[in-house]
Amino acid sequence: MLGQINDAFAALGGYAEPVGWLTLGLFTIAVVLEAVDREYARTVYVGAWIIFSVFALMLIQPFLVVDQSVVRGVGAILAVPLSLMAAKVFYEGRDSLFTLSRAIAIMGFIYVPFLMIDAIREPLILLVTNHTSTIIELLGYNPPVVTELSDLTAQQIPAGSNPDTTREITAKTQMYDNTFVFFNGDGTITYTILLDCTGIGSMAVVLGLVNGVSADWRRKLKASALAIGIIYVLNLVRNVFIALSYGHQYAHFFPDLTMTVWGLENSLRVSYIWADRIMAQSASVVAMLLIIWLMVRIVPEVMEPIEDLLYLLTGEEHDLSAALNVDTEEKQPDPAD
Repeated sequence: MLGQINDAFAALGGYAEPVGWLTLGLFTIAVVLEAVDREYARTVYVGAWIIFSVFALMLIQPFLVVDQSVVRGVGAILAVPLSLMAAKVFYEGRDSLFTLSRAIAIMGFIYVPFLMIDAIREPLILLVTNHTSTIIELLGYNPPVVTELSDLTAQQIPAGSNPDTTREITAKTQMYDNTFVFFNGDGTITYTILLDCTGIGSMAVVLGLVNGVSADWRRKLKASALAIGIIYVLNLVRNVFIALSYGHQYAHFFPDLTMTVWGLENSLRVSYIWADRIMAQSASVVAMLLIIWLMVRIVPEVMEPIEDLLYLLTGEEHDLSAALNVDTEEKQPDPAD
């Protein structure tokens, strides 16, 4: 029964890309219409939220089963009813959702170009790889960084080790994706820097929230620059932590239980699950909340879409602005500026 359900969701996930494009297209059209007629825009936004719920449904199996990510999987599961609720209350007249909807569109505008265009994706991945490698070396480790295992030289392979350098690195999605190689007896443990490892997804979320609100552009620019800097640095820490914990098996916790729960066949993956899927992703959620809190101190207007999210989650109004003593009224620029 579970196998049939998994197969059904896997088949559904095969249509995620075109549905994702349709979702972004509808949000884009709605943003344009908003400048002309808000009621027409409302109708398109409602349709976009409904399609977004379908898109989220299609991502559940890839996130939860294929990627083995509880955090992303639960996020996709929650996104389905939340999107449908957003469509419902938006249709019924909750005008504050114009801001949240606009923020969602901006998130897509920022993330999708990196997803689709090699000319900007490749430099970002290589930059993150180089900085991650530099930090790892400063910590006293020196794993080879290659694009294929066949690139390994005899000097890079430890004496007495005889790894299979002909096997493919299955995590790679692009030829320029670089991989850190750690040696385990005659085998290798590889950690590849992909687009998901650059922090661009988290940046898109925060930048969408900040730039989706109506506020002084100087405050939004300040908040955006601060968010990008903090996320980039924290993401480097995350990459270093995962690479070393996985490569040197520092996070080999509760192996039997972990292998059973995650359905693992290779015990070496236990450290990866703990380092990335459990510890790093959980820490990322906490870090995002703290970063958003910092953004609210600079751009208090960001509180509005956050309160809308809480309303969609609980069905009740929450005055976080008052609770945190945040004035969400748009601040006027200093005449001296």
